[in-house]
Amino acid sequence: MNPNPAFIFPGQGSQKLGMGRDLFHNTKLGKQRYEQANDIMGMDIATLSFEGPEERLKQTMYTQPAIFTISVILTELLEERGIVPSFAAGHSLGEYSALTAAKAFSFENGLSLVKTRGKSMQEAGISNKGTMAAIIGLDQDVVEEICRVAFREGIVQPANYNSKNQIVISGEVKGVYKAMDIAREKKAMKVVELNVSGAFHSPLMEPVKKAVGETLKNIQINKTKFPVVTNVTAESVTLPDKIRKNLIDQLDRPVKWLETIQNMKSLGVSTFIEVGPGKVLQGLNRRIDRSLISTGIETLNDVERYTNV
Repeated sequence: MNPNPAFIFPGQGSQKLGMGRDLFHNTKLGKQRYEQANDIMGMDIATLSFEGPEERLKQTMYTQPAIFTISVILTELLEERGIVPSFAAGHSLGEYSALTAAKAFSFENGLSLVKTRGKSMQEAGISNKGTMAAIIGLDQDVVEEICRVAFREGIVQPANYNSKNQIVISGEVKGVYKAMDIAREKKAMKVVELNVSGAFHSPLMEPVKKAVGETLKNIQINKTKFPVVTNVTAESVTLPDKIRKNLIDQLDRPVKWLETIQNMKSLGVSTFIEVGPGKVLQGLNRRIDRSLISTGIETLNDVERYTNV
């Protein structure tokens, strides 16, 4: 068994007002990173994270850099105290945090990528209207068949395989609504449209691939210090070319989160630390496999408590 934990990093939707305030005020590293983030973003992302307004923080172009920044600061604080993971993975946006943790690229370059990604995704959501919905209580093959049938009404496909019977779908409004209707007919336990600004992880994100690809051309990517399990393949990567390809492919393909966690378990990981705001991934781990040990670190107190054990 691998004794070191795996770090898992949250994606969009885990943001909360006040996140990172304690890191800014009580650590030199936190203050430095937030000042760098403000410069790269060309705006006060620190105050937006700490004080809001919440509606602005929920906008994709700000949410993603805000979550990325706090996730990286927490990772570096753990690293300073000798906590280094055996593997890392991140849910959608979280993959950028995972790759930064593994030193594939610097904080500054990672944030530049996330800035491009978030802004382009928000713009794509405006120009290519779409939506997403969670389907709970139906197996993967059933949801995939539902999407194939509903595709006649409009683009729709699985976007997140979060656990065995929690799958998020994404696409054009007509296609997603048709799939939701069929899922209800199939007696899904729950079918709920998500409050999102676009059809993420669907073909409607095609314009984002070009923008992120252009930014990636100017970013140095290094071989990672430890393996990162990617959303697109649910397999470990360490090499720059594969990382580059996966980051582009990730934008319009599903997040294979269930398989990601299962594969890490098969590689000997039994303990997971969710590094960043919220408890979404800890909840998914409980759904995926109750034998896994999962904890979360989102404040300086959490860092100190974990490293003083």
